[in-house]
Amino acid sequence: MNKCKGCGLLIENDDLCERCFRIKHYNEYKVVSKNNNEFIPILENINKTNDLVLLVVDLFNIGDLSLIRKHLKNDILLVLTKRDLLPKSVSFDKLYNYDYKVDYIDKIIISSSKNYNFDELLNKINKYKKSNNVYVVGYTNAGKSTMINKLIYNYSDIKTEITTSPLPSTTLNTIEIKLNDITLIDTPGLLDKGDISNYVSGEELKKIIPKKEIKPLTYQIKGNQTIVIDKYLQIEANNIDLTFYISNNLEIKRYYKNIPTNLKKHIVEVNKNDVVIKGLCFIKTNKKSVLNIYTLDKVKVFTRDSIV
Repeated sequence: MNKCKGCGLLIENDDLCERCFRIKHYNEYKVVSKNNNEFIPILENINKTNDLVLLVVDLFNIGDLSLIRKHLKNDILLVLTKRDLLPKSVSFDKLYNYDYKVDYIDKIIISSSKNYNFDELLNKINKYKKSNNVYVVGYTNAGKSTMINKLIYNYSDIKTEITTSPLPSTTLNTIEIKLNDITLIDTPGLLDKGDISNYVSGEELKKIIPKKEIKPLTYQIKGNQTIVIDKYLQIEANNIDLTFYISNNLEIKRYYKNIPTNLKKHIVEVNKNDVVIKGLCFIKTNKKSVLNIYTLDKVKVFTRDSIV
């Protein structure tokens, strides 16, 4: 049996499984139903080593990292990726010094699409690695495989490329990539059941997940108003400024009345912090208030310290 070079799935022949072949050549996405019970043992096996771990975190879609840290005790280099999605006006220092609520030996901000800070990333990997094996972990869509592909492109002559797609569970097993004297071991992304990516189609994810720098949209809400974002989100607000950090491909409408909806309701208290609709957007608020937020069932809604 061979491993698919795109996702790590065990296959009889060839370099790519049929799913990765169709993603690569036809842009066709097929959902694979997986759960964390299959992936957590991979983290626990990493614990049996003393190897360095790259914990990859999407700056646009920061997840709860406590689940990973619970099962992983190795030294962590925190890799904050997709810097290019957040506006250039967002302070680098604030992003760098933000409390990501996980312990680590060092951190770095990168952008795979802009090839930003990769020399420094490689320097840090060489500085902290305990052996030639370096593991790459994170949640789905954090940018792990895209980051590895950029490292391959920059620093080796090999032609292997890991499959990337917006769907959860694209990487299905560990994949080993030789990068000179380093072996990068990509692992399947952990699933966040509160993320909207679990409840929409691949075509919808192409709109939801930003591909280029976000243009923040600020709405000065006077009186009672409703903000509607496609079929995914409604917010009822009163006398507050809301700044949306969201894909430029999604349609936002403002109404000066409440709009009937079948979406699930969340009552959220805010006070100059961010409201996160997991996987869809985050919203910066400018004062203390209460918002009625409606979104898809099972999608997580929570507040955090403002990141911008």
